[in-house]
Amino acid sequence: MPAKYVIHHTTAKPRFRPVGKLGIVDWREDCSGCHNCVKRGCVYRLYRDEADTLRDEVGYLDYIYQCKGCLSCVQNCTKNILTRVVNPEYRRLGDGYYTPDLVLSTWYQAETGKIPVSGSGYGGPFSGPGFDSMWTDMSEIVRPTRDGIHGREYISTSVDIGRKLSHLAFADGQLNVDPPPLIESPLPVIFDRIPRHWQRGAVLTAVTTAAAKIGTLAVLCGEDLREKDAAVLGHVIPLLETPDASAAQAEWAAPFVMIPDSPDVMEVQAALKRGPSARIVAIRIPAVPTVAGRVADLVRDGADVIHLTFDSHGREESPVQPRHMRDVLRDTHTTLVKRGIRDEVTLIASGGIAAAEHVIKAIICGADLVAIDIPLILALECRLCGECRRGQPCPITLEEIDAGFGVDRIVNLMAAWHSQLLEMLGAMGIREIRRLRGETGRCMFFEDLERDSFGRLFGKRKSGS
Repeated sequence: MPAKYVIHHTTAKPRFRPVGKLGIVDWREDCSGCHNCVKRGCVYRLYRDEADTLRDEVGYLDYIYQCKGCLSCVQNCTKNILTRVVNPEYRRLGDGYYTPDLVLSTWYQAETGKIPVSGSGYGGPFSGPGFDSMWTDMSEIVRPTRDGIHGREYISTSVDIGRKLSHLAFADGQLNVDPPPLIESPLPVIFDRIPRHWQRGAVLTAVTTAAAKIGTLAVLCGEDLREKDAAVLGHVIPLLETPDASAAQAEWAAPFVMIPDSPDVMEVQAALKRGPSARIVAIRIPAVPTVAGRVADLVRDGADVIHLTFDSHGREESPVQPRHMRDVLRDTHTTLVKRGIRDEVTLIASGGIAAAEHVIKAIICGADLVAIDIPLILALECRLCGECRRGQPCPITLEEIDAGFGVDRIVNLMAAWHSQLLEMLGAMGIREIRRLRGETGRCMFFEDLERDSFGRLFGKRKSGS
């Protein structure tokens, strides 16, 4: 049995003061100046730390936005002049999918490398669009030996990338077929191509170096690959964006390349596979309503890897009621199973993977592994304000980050995600993440529970309600 895969992490303090969620409003004009002010008794020392910072930098104390929300000061103030509020800057973080809570959680993980724990349990949502309506099976969580982090059980998060044989053939006791090349990733997460407006300063260097450090892979466009250090090339997947570029660069030594879907994509794949070295080719396909049939046809024709891409919120490209990744993956996986070719291909999904739980849920729906981009940028303190898209200066000066700082933050985020994957797999009683693929029996879907429980009483829910 191989040694346990461990991502070593170290604390990476943020360059900018994080945006806190809560604050305490202090109505000073009513303060009686108590000698034993409740502020001094803050168990988190937030008032003292904040007062020191503001006295040195600003000169006055106003709002305290690192409050933990214990309400001790609010309850114990003799004049009742303290009240808790939500930081208006916090409300402006992220968007409707990457919520402020998710942004703060990602920042915490990137700083500490640890699982975020609220201390008050999971507060929801318990249903909603996409992954929020999936509830994973945690029936084995009561067994201490199932603990993926602290227990004695070995839990593997490794996945194989590449085409598999549908059967083996032997002659005179010897294997009579050449197995296709495979790449083993110790983590079911690779780094997707970073959008252009975030490719600033040392961002790409930090992403590729972090991928090499933890043993995973990173997708880079062809023109960016030439600038990378040779030490990380074994962990880079060149994205050859046009068939002409693919043919012209077919002699590259990269063992794994990616090409966009096209009418002659199988001819391009065949050209890339010619040569003395074995090479894996991934076909990048935008998710559309008919994508399941297209994927099945490509697998039948010999595709190695299929990379399904969704938008940043995990939705397919459709002008009318686009489906979430959850439903598209289930449809695609089921189509391949019905045609008897599911085990021959590796299926990667990207877009809308915002948290560690989404990795598990995407695999349950049928993916082999996922690719991420926005969480990597969030790890670098991005607030998703959209200023860079509009050509405005970045409020966190992303172009000025140090590569080492970026590597530490990304490695920490992946360490926290890996720990959560182990926790979830242990709670489900699964020792190998490969076995989780397509195992929809390991979770419950809100729609199914609602239909079985209330369908006979209230009928079918209207679409969109």
